[in-house]
Amino acid sequence: MTIGENEFIAAREYDVPQELVYRAWTTPDLLAKWWGPRGFSNTFHECDMRPGGTWKFTMHGPDGVDYPNHNVFVEFVPTERVVIDHLNVHEFRVTATFEGFDGRTKVAFRQRFKKQEDFEKAKPLCVEANEQLLDRLGKVLAELAD
Repeated sequence: MTIGENEFIAAREYDVPQELVYRAWTTPDLLAKWWGPRGFSNTFHECDMRPGGTWKFTMHGPDGVDYPNHNVFVEFVPTERVVIDHLNVHEFRVTATFEGFDGRTKVAFRQRFKKQEDFEKAKPLCVEANEQLLDRLGKVLAELAD
């Protein structure tokens, strides 16, 4: 994990082709399986996967607390990139890039906050949470590859 100006950057390599990673990011049923930290689950209310499309869901914490989320999909570049704006509570942009090599894929997960104050508040949570999110993605990718 790297910390930049108002930004967390995490990267991970997976032993699956780039197309499979992109599919895990752009198929609502798959995305719901891995999005969020360990122990969380999701209920998707709206997931319009196109630029400008709305993504509303509730993350259910392991402690029973529900976290409503409102996002808008900004960009899809098939097999290469997905960009999402998170619009409630702390505003941030997630940019996920997928780089294929030798049948493997490197995923870079960038989370850039609109306000420095929100970034500082999120720091204690996001570093570990983003790593857990990538762990969960890895498990879904391993299941898809079988």
